[in-house]
Amino acid sequence: MKNAIDIKGVSKTYRDFTLDSLTLSLPEGSIMGLIGENGAGKSTTIKLIMNAILPDSGSIEVLGMDNKSPEFAETKEDIGVVLDEAYFPISLNCKNVNTIMRLTYKKWDSDKYFGYIKEFGLPEKKAFKDFSRGMKMKLAIAVALSHDPKLLVLDEATGGLDPIVRDEILDIFNDFTRDESHSVLISSHIVSDLEKICDYIAFLHRGRLVFAEEKDMLYENYALVNMTRAQLAAMPKGSVLGSRENQYGAEALMLRNDVPAGMTTERTTIEDIMLYMAREER
Repeated sequence: MKNAIDIKGVSKTYRDFTLDSLTLSLPEGSIMGLIGENGAGKSTTIKLIMNAILPDSGSIEVLGMDNKSPEFAETKEDIGVVLDEAYFPISLNCKNVNTIMRLTYKKWDSDKYFGYIKEFGLPEKKAFKDFSRGMKMKLAIAVALSHDPKLLVLDEATGGLDPIVRDEILDIFNDFTRDESHSVLISSHIVSDLEKICDYIAFLHRGRLVFAEEKDMLYENYALVNMTRAQLAAMPKGSVLGSRENQYGAEALMLRNDVPAGMTTERTTIEDIMLYMAREER
């Protein structure tokens, strides 16, 4: 299986933050969700992928191309990008954006673009400065989808959108990967959105990759276990990945294979796994 993105041993250090030896692959034809708290390194990772910032060490290939090579400029034609803010000149409207993008991308499709503009309910002549945050994000998504990309890189692309619109856009991302040559990397604080569409989940915490696994395997391998505080205290070291005590006892995140016989387990969510692992590190 080919990978749309290959990150190998990438590190990036700032004064108060380090992305530490990140190795991560996005298989072609799949959707990977990037989760983690604010400041975990999600946006840094996306900027590194797009060569907007340079790593201190390691290598990154995108669609089979070293992203530090001169040829990567051509590869960017095949990448649709939506960042956590939409950046268009404030005086432009949707029609102006089409005119500019038609001159920017070789494979720009005006009919597809205006189809998305209509589908998203965006006014064609209203200035960008008068758009709400949700409208700005919808415009950025329309642009990203309208030049025949093979890879979508999305940083909080559904932020600021109401649940109905988010669901419609998630369906569009899902349909995008029905073509097995198409892939999506999406970061989001709305973990339930990622649970709906992702094939893989990667969890960054404080600049370190905690796991990158198939979503279905996470459900299969992890479980929440209800127990007494005494039982929690008696658990073998390393078997509990995160826990929370309350007035009734305790709840722990464990690998299913480590759960003692007779204990009651509950199906966990991706958000549970993230929160319990983060809580344990704190």
